[in-house]
Amino acid sequence: MSNPPEVYLSKDLAGYGEVFRRLNPPAQLAIFGDPVVHSASPFMQNAALRKQHHDLQYIRLHVAPDELKSALGNLAAAGFLGINITIPHKQAAISLVDEVSREARLMGAINTVKIEEGKLCGFNTDGPGFATAFYEEFLTILRGKNILILGGAGGAGRALAIQCLVEGGIPIIANRNQTKGDLLKEMIDTEASDFGGILKSIDMDQETLADAVKSSDVIINATPLGMKADDPSPLPDGLLTADHLVYDTVYSGGTTKLLQQAQEVGAQSANGLSMLLHQGAKAFEIWFDEAAPLETMREALESSRN
Repeated sequence: MSNPPEVYLSKDLAGYGEVFRRLNPPAQLAIFGDPVVHSASPFMQNAALRKQHHDLQYIRLHVAPDELKSALGNLAAAGFLGINITIPHKQAAISLVDEVSREARLMGAINTVKIEEGKLCGFNTDGPGFATAFYEEFLTILRGKNILILGGAGGAGRALAIQCLVEGGIPIIANRNQTKGDLLKEMIDTEASDFGGILKSIDMDQETLADAVKSSDVIINATPLGMKADDPSPLPDGLLTADHLVYDTVYSGGTTKLLQQAQEVGAQSANGLSMLLHQGAKAFEIWFDEAAPLETMREALESSRN
């Protein structure tokens, strides 16, 4: 495989993607993001492509918000089979594709696109990927557990909230803008009542958070806090106990402040690398209609972090 630059630009999709067709092998899968240079997805997806003998590669594409519509519109002509989508495009992209799965529609965001006969079909693998990762990390299921999701009305957080309901969990979403959480609760009450369960929405003020943490079995960070080394924890000190299961969806190197808090009290905890792995495997299965080589992808991800 040739050594491509770390990041391509949205403009490279123009002209029928000649830049990508000339690569060896050609690039026909990508991740859209802003920023995107930190994404570990190419490591696991390219390892999977080689393992399964698909003669193509997966690259990073920096796409600014004002470029998203045109970038998506150029994908089919540029010969792409599909893409992943990350911050900040997951919610905006849902209105720019041709078809959206019901689960993704309820989650209000897509993170995976498959191109079929020129049509862009949107999916969300964040929720199912998280459910699989949660069981793998903690050897228990979400059903029946009280689950506090910090940032639960945002892109990934909303997907996790929906998935927790699907799995039979009892999610509470906490947001600095409680109105966003209340709107999500209203939508779920009217459009997703068949999932069963009840979604609660709270504000992220310290007193309310303290009460919610005390009554929760699982704490999930779905905010961006932790992506930078000097980021604070989304939780004040002194709230976690050894009985909590703590999952931080952030995976960008090091131990986040939230995970440090969990370790200090002896709580079981995990970062978002396992969710990245499993949502990526599910995306691979969508693109190729075949089982993903999970252990190959896991090894590639772990090697990329060393």
